[in-house]
Amino acid sequence: MSTSEQPFASYHLWSLVAPSVWQQRWHCQMRRGFVKARQHEPQIKALLAKATASQRIGLLAQKGVYEFHHHIHLLNQSDGVEKVGQLLKLSKSTDEVKQRVLQILKKYHDAPLLLDKHIILLTRGDEGFPKPILISQQHYSFRLYAAMDCVFIESDSTLHIVDFKTGKSAFDRRQALVYLLAARYLYPRHQAIASFYNLEFRKKSEIISVTKSELDSIEGELAEIARKHQLDLQKYQEKNSDFSEIFPPNPGSHCRFCPFNSICEFSAFKALPPH
Repeated sequence: MSTSEQPFASYHLWSLVAPSVWQQRWHCQMRRGFVKARQHEPQIKALLAKATASQRIGLLAQKGVYEFHHHIHLLNQSDGVEKVGQLLKLSKSTDEVKQRVLQILKKYHDAPLLLDKHIILLTRGDEGFPKPILISQQHYSFRLYAAMDCVFIESDSTLHIVDFKTGKSAFDRRQALVYLLAARYLYPRHQAIASFYNLEFRKKSEIISVTKSELDSIEGELAEIARKHQLDLQKYQEKNSDFSEIFPPNPGSHCRFCPFNSICEFSAFKALPPH
């Protein structure tokens, strides 16, 4: 079996397969079909390539944190925020994106979360897919993708994984669980914990930690998600006219916010064509 045919799992796939508790009403499997089964079709590829203002803000905020620690002296300079803004080429962004990112940079400059931390990983956020972790047990085998924002070592040698958020993004515990499972393989000598930090509101989540048996259970659940998704992909490849049966739609008012509403025949909200 080639690498591309091996089952895989990630937090993103988990969120597309199963909704978080507060999103069950709005969850649509067809979105998973567009994102994971038809992503190479030109129309869909173009829609996936469009970044929303919120996505741009999140990415630039992450890059800003990276630049502050890549050029650590900027955290002590009064014009540090301005300098990082120049590195991020904020002048090329829309006013909304520029102003919100500058506010985030100012807040981080005033209270840098990672200052004096023993950082072992800090990503820019635009590196693309990380190298997969091959998980192979007696009853299953799959690739795990886990793109972590930041990892540092606490004074007691605990490994702390932090995921940065912006805007009103909810903290989804499942994302932290995927990172903790990845840490089991990437950093086997360390006890690991995870948390979220909203750069825009300076809001920290609770610390998330799990036992070995809980990690075993999470791994089993992700193996099942990987297996189910791979099966769905195979069904679609065999008979792509069954798309809406393999990835059933769930139309409603939430279609308004779906990036595929302009091409989805089941959409309850059709985007208006440009004039």
